[in-house]
Amino acid sequence: MRATVEDLTEEAERLIRERAWVVAPADRDVAAKAAADLLAAIGTSQAQQGLPAVERLGHLREALAALAIALAHVHGRMAWFLGAAATALTPVLHWRALPAEDASTFGAVTPTLQQYKEAEDAVRRLQRTLAGITVA
Repeated sequence: MRATVEDLTEEAERLIRERAWVVAPADRDVAAKAAADLLAAIGTSQAQQGLPAVERLGHLREALAALAIALAHVHGRMAWFLGAAATALTPVLHWRALPAEDASTFGAVTPTLQQYKEAEDAVRRLQRTLAGITVA
């Protein structure tokens, strides 16, 4: 997940730097809102690591929802970027933090602490890139 997001953000930053992607003012506004929402959902790594798994997972799902909401308001390259970012985070949708208690989990699995950290780091990387897009 982290590698996918890193590749995605590097591509976006390169396209903007090379002026192959000229970010429209409306896209900057969406990027600013999404960056703020991601920051609110996933704070510092120290703060996240101190939370119970169910809260960490909830915050990751909030981040994914923020990307989906932002995606609904854009078209073109910004939509492609946000869509790819949301796709990169889809493993979060198959995670669970609660015990199964011998019942069906619909395929949900319990992530490791390393997977939580990787997903949270990926969201932080997306947040930094979106914040950078606001001034592109």
